[in-house]
Amino acid sequence: MPHSERLVEFKKSVNNKFNVYNSLFLNLPYRNIENVGMLIPLLLDQCQKGLSSGLNPQEILEAFFENYAHIESEKDQIDFMFRIIQYVERQVVLYDSVEDAAFPKLQEHTRSLSIKDYFELVDKNKSWDKVSKKLSTFSARLVMTAHPTQFYTPAVLDIIEKLRSLILEDKIDDIDIALQQLGLTSLINSKKPTPLDEAKNIIYFLRHVYYNAVGDLYAYIKENINKADFENHNIMKLGFWPGGDRDGNPFVTADITKDVSDELRVTLMKCYYNDLKIIQQKLTFKDLQEPLQKLRGNLYAAMFDSNKKVGYADILQPLLDTRELLVTKYHSLYLKELENFIDKVKIFKTHFATLDVRQDHSKHVLAIESILKQNKLIKEDINELSEEALVDLLINKDLTVDANDFSEDIVKDTITNIKQLKGIQDANGEEGCNRYIISNSEDIFSVLFVFGLFRWCGWKKEDISFDIVPLFETMNGMDGAENTMQTLFNLPEYKAHLERRNNNQTIMLGFSDGTKDGGYLKANWAIFKTKETLSKVCDKNGFNAIFFDGRGGPPARGGGKTHRFYAAQTKSIANHEIQLTIQGQTITSTYGTKEQFIHNSEQLLTAGLSNNLFGKENVISKDHRKLIEQLSELSFEKYDALKQHDKFISYLENRSTLKYYQKANIGSRPGKRGNKKKLELTDLRAISFVGSWSQLKQNVPGYFGLGTAIQTIKNEGRLSELKKLYKEVPFFKALMSNSMMSLSKCYFELTSYMKQDEEYGAFWNILHEEYMLSKKMLLLISGSKILMENEAVSRESIKIRENIVLPLLVIQQFALQKIGKGSDFKDEYEKIVTRSLYGNINASRNSA
Repeated sequence: MPHSERLVEFKKSVNNKFNVYNSLFLNLPYRNIENVGMLIPLLLDQCQKGLSSGLNPQEILEAFFENYAHIESEKDQIDFMFRIIQYVERQVVLYDSVEDAAFPKLQEHTRSLSIKDYFELVDKNKSWDKVSKKLSTFSARLVMTAHPTQFYTPAVLDIIEKLRSLILEDKIDDIDIALQQLGLTSLINSKKPTPLDEAKNIIYFLRHVYYNAVGDLYAYIKENINKADFENHNIMKLGFWPGGDRDGNPFVTADITKDVSDELRVTLMKCYYNDLKIIQQKLTFKDLQEPLQKLRGNLYAAMFDSNKKVGYADILQPLLDTRELLVTKYHSLYLKELENFIDKVKIFKTHFATLDVRQDHSKHVLAIESILKQNKLIKEDINELSEEALVDLLINKDLTVDANDFSEDIVKDTITNIKQLKGIQDANGEEGCNRYIISNSEDIFSVLFVFGLFRWCGWKKEDISFDIVPLFETMNGMDGAENTMQTLFNLPEYKAHLERRNNNQTIMLGFSDGTKDGGYLKANWAIFKTKETLSKVCDKNGFNAIFFDGRGGPPARGGGKTHRFYAAQTKSIANHEIQLTIQGQTITSTYGTKEQFIHNSEQLLTAGLSNNLFGKENVISKDHRKLIEQLSELSFEKYDALKQHDKFISYLENRSTLKYYQKANIGSRPGKRGNKKKLELTDLRAISFVGSWSQLKQNVPGYFGLGTAIQTIKNEGRLSELKKLYKEVPFFKALMSNSMMSLSKCYFELTSYMKQDEEYGAFWNILHEEYMLSKKMLLLISGSKILMENEAVSRESIKIRENIVLPLLVIQQFALQKIGKGSDFKDEYEKIVTRSLYGNINASRNSA
């Protein structure tokens, strides 16, 4: 019943409103655009009919120009296509705003377990002691990353927020004006953003959404939990990668890291100042005004001068003194407002969000090798040393390094950055920056090189106030993870380091590169098994395993329904804390408003807590594990054969938008690691890899191999086993459900013209056949008639979004066809392809 009620509400609050407000686009103030709004529905109709009848994008658009738009010259046709792109981009913004505004109403008809529902369940089960104990220590950490699929400027974000508010109140005249403003405001960056620009764009959400959202969520939990002295200010933590994540981004330097840490602290001071100003207007009592005014003055100075530092105690103590006076002398007037502010200070302290440092292991190899050569401990190569000798050097050898002694920029910057981290901690507090993550970790040296670098850069062993976090993201890395961690735990010096870090070992697992490397099912199953293994090895050695998941937006990069994913974990996986990256459009689509942030944070918390306290325990039997293993290997065989196909990389290079991601002013990072002339899969970033398949509407990394794997087992007469696996194992069901989301966003009709392609026709057919088979097999084992059968609202939302951008996708394919045929307007068509990326990325909301 809630599903049908939710769909009715969706049609009323989203579909109908979008159709009404969409009509206002007819008046958008563009030059020479009068007819575009009226022609777009016609173009959509022609695209749908043309593609379903087998026409290719070039045939569809040429017929449209001749029969409907009456545009003859190619130059005028190109101008018209650019105007279509501009128009559609803004339709996407409007649709996002309408859907975001409807979110609270839609949640009234959801089965999702909120914190309120959870507490009612606790009440019913009389298990407050157990729950309050768990809630007192449990936490979730959302880490925002700078991945290049979130590119709206603060000006556009302000318009989106304004539109959302106006839509809530149905102020149609004001909406009309806001849409006109949107029409005249550029949606894209005129040049590539710097890492500092990216950081500021995401700090916008910290300031305008997350500061109050986290505060409100904490206040609600504190007020409703059955524990008078509840105090867990770490229950919802924020992490931050822009400015600290230098993996593959040569533009992130030590200076950038310092600037971003300052920006985080200064922005937090602005939030504190605004809250204090409101409270001070209420606490008008004589002996409270002076200390509050002094604090306000300090915060004001720190807002405009990054060298002015106000310590955590300097902020907290005057507020605690004020609270005491308020209780003893002023009848606790406005006490709740003051306590809420004090809680925010205890949550965010002076850092706002923890700035993580991340670098690829290969860069540390280069730095260590350079340092050892400079100190004459090796001649040329690190391999001159035995493993035992190298470990001894890193742990015990005292060296002093100076960045100026080295010529390579990456070595100089690595040393400079590690040396400055103490200063960042002094300014922002230890939590401001206390994690160092190593990409492509495959052995003990990924961790020990960082340990050694800290020592040689002036940190004493006992003073290294950083968690050193290996990121196992390849199949090799995961296969060897148990041995890597056990070897580290056997080292007394590393063991002592962990004891100083509260016996916590944070381990990061990368879904994106794992999927790129091993295919959808094998990667997810390998990550699941690796978590089980690492939970065991950490527990055996007396340490808490804390898993940090590098989850992207779409299922192909570990995304999909987050609650479903975490609720499906078994008890053999450590559950001390949930940590995950949120990136790209996920920052806006899942956590972009206060209501969305609170709802999705609650989902994280209830998923983590439910695992421990309620319901049937998730257990995967030996038979089920064996079956998943078989499916995993079969799907990997199929995916690996595709990777080895001689057309795999060239298809992406020549028939997709892969190379255009780098040309778009979306992110500061290069599109691939390294600078080899010939493109290799290992160098290719997961963002552009997955995003390119998404733009083609083929979504290969989200399902490829599943159809073949399931059919192989079915042909052995084991269909009932597959159905039982889907029904009884939440982990498997969650994976298949997310894969069905990937399949539902496929539209092979868009590229069906490629089956006639002399070079790539056979390759396209391989993709299409596996898509059809995967869809058929997943429907078969789930017993569903259509994809996402039980997610009617999500299905409807996808359908509307796909319709909005279909003209854009057809234009993109048309331009790619023209480029392939060597058009005289090649530069213009390349600009069309590049520009069309933006609207498609935003409409998908989790495309990369």
